Formats: sequence, C-alpha cells, structure tokens
Amino acid sequence: MKKTVESVTQGHPDKVCDQIADAIVDEYLRRDKQARVDINVLGSHGMMMIGGEVTSTADFDLGALAKQVYAEIGYKDDMEVFVNIDTQSAEMKRVHNGVTDNVVVNGFATNETRELLPRALVYAHNLARRLDDLRKTDPAFSWLKPDGKIQLTMDGDHVCGVTVLASHHVSIDEKEVKTALLERLLVPILGENGVVMYINPIGTFIDAGFKADSGASGRKLTVDTYGGLIPQGDKSISGKDPSRVDRAGAYMARFAARYLVEQGLATSAMVSLVYSMGRAEPVHLHATGMGEKSRGAKMDLSELLKKMFDFRPEAIVERLHLIQPVYRATASYGHFGRTGFPWEEATI
Repeated sequence: MKKTVESVTQGHPDKVCDQIADAIVDEYLRRDKQARVDINVLGSHGMMMIGGEVTSTADFDLGALAKQVYAEIGYKDDMEVFVNIDTQSAEMKRVHNGVTDNVVVNGFATNETRELLPRALVYAHNLARRLDDLRKTDPAFSWLKPDGKIQLTMDGDHVCGVTVLASHHVSIDEKEVKTALLERLLVPILGENGVVMYINPIGTFIDAGFKADSGASGRKLTVDTYGGLIPQGDKSISGKDPSRVDRAGAYMARFAARYLVEQGLATSAMVSLVYSMGRAEPVHLHATGMGEKSRGAKMDLSELLKKMFDFRPEAIVERLHLIQPVYRATASYGHFGRTGFPWEEATI
C-alpha cells in the first residue's frame, strides 16, 4: 500500500508563523510559569499580525521577538508587525483544572523505526532538515532560500517517489539547482534505485516566503504530527501554552501510544482522546493496537490505558514536565520522534 507524506523547511510561510507563535509561548514561560497563552500568527506580503489571548504577569515586546525569529530563520526583508492581544475572557478564567474547549487529539506509535514513527514521515523530515542544513552550513548552497517543501511516497518499505520544492536565488540556473540537490540531498538519503525524483518541477522557485504566499500558524498539523497517516485531531498545537489540552493532550496521546509499543503490547498503536469544555477527564478514550499475536486484527487497549494513566490536563503537565520553554523547536520537522522533548523522553 502506498503512503504519501509531507514535510516543510523552517522557512515555509506556515512554519514561520508556527515558530514565531511558539517562540512567544517560550518567552512567556521563561518569565511566568503560570502564563496562559493562546496566540495566532498571520504573515502576508511584508506584514505580520499577532493576535490572541494571554493572561500573564510577563511583559515584553512581541513584535521585536517576531522580527528576531524571522531573521534567525534566514529572511532578510523588513516585516511590519502588528500585535493585538487581550486577556482571557472572564468565562475562561472561571475554568479551574478543566478544559476550556471541546478537543479531539490522536496519538500514534509504531515499531517501524527507532523514532516510533512511520518510515515515510521519518524520511520526509530528514530531507527537510537536510535542506535547511545545506542552506545554513554549506557555502556551496548559499543560493538556497529558506522556503522549501518535501513530498514523499512509499510503496511498502520502498521509497518510490519524492518531490522537492526548494526556493533559490535568481542568480543560479534551475538545472544547477536540480543537479546539486540530487547529488547532495536526495541520493545520500534515498539512494537512486527505483525512486522517481522531481526537483522544482515547474521550473524556478525564486519568489518565496511571504513575498509569494501568506502563512498562518496551526495550518500544518499534518507536518506537526503524523503526516496525515492517521486521523487528525481537530485543533492545532502551536501558539498554546502546555496547560491547553490541545497541546498537552496531543503529547499525552503520543506518550500513551509509545508506551503500548515500547512495552511490546502492540507493534503499532493509536490513542484517541476526546475532551469536553469544563471537564478535566476525557469524555472518551479509545486505544487500538496491532500486534503479532493479534494476527492482523485490532486489539482494544482502552481499559489498560485508563488504569495506567491520568489524562487530566493538570496531571499531564506534571507527569510530562511540560512547563519548559522548549516549544519553538517543535515548530520544525514535527513534534514527535526527536530527542529534547519531555513527552518523547519520559519513561513509565
């Protein structure tokens, strides 16, 4: 069966917005561990809008931080930034130890790779990261610009197709772009046998980033999570402090799925959590696993997880040590399968 996934570079317009939103979350957490943050970022053609709700004792220049992150990603053009945030509504402030929205989150793990992620997604993220690394560290690729995208298809265990979109300076010929990326990006990671490779298939890719397209935080949830290979949750993750169940629940669902696979209870597992406004406990928890003993049939592991874990947001934050300024790093190459994140490194 064929599986197709996508990853993007740090300079993709949507991911620029995610990184700025999560850099803001990190800065609030550095200054105020009790901060409640729900930020959205929109970028488009020379301007950026930061909006949302924040309740915190911290005070800093969000616009200056946004410009700093934008420059660190690799963009050199000026960006006009507008900030319009307010405190949480009185109704939301009345919710204590509960959930402030209706939320569905899903977690997944598989023993297919050491990252416990689907192999196709691991390949795609590795290619996106490698494209950024070439731009940042190799003078021979100084012509690369920050905006880029990877689409990769696997047929069973074999990569059968990949498309790379890589923005570049006007000074380099499109044939040179294709030759360089084939030799230094694709072949070292994927090899050459049986892989159909496309690099900038429509020709040049000079107009990129916010010059060519708008971006918005929370719009690349498939890149953030599991590449669209399992059902997606209904909320984005970026721009939210870790007390928000949109974020905490997504990490706990992944942690629980990891547990099922790491303990040998399943070779792959999916955990779905449904939260309802005002209630701390999920109103629905469903976990399924596939394993060698099940002979291809799905196993219901829901009751096991209900006994093992506390899925209330407050308990998740404590168990996974989520009050840390680590979230900007999640906004590139996915939130899972990487070291440095407590939900990936926490043990039972």
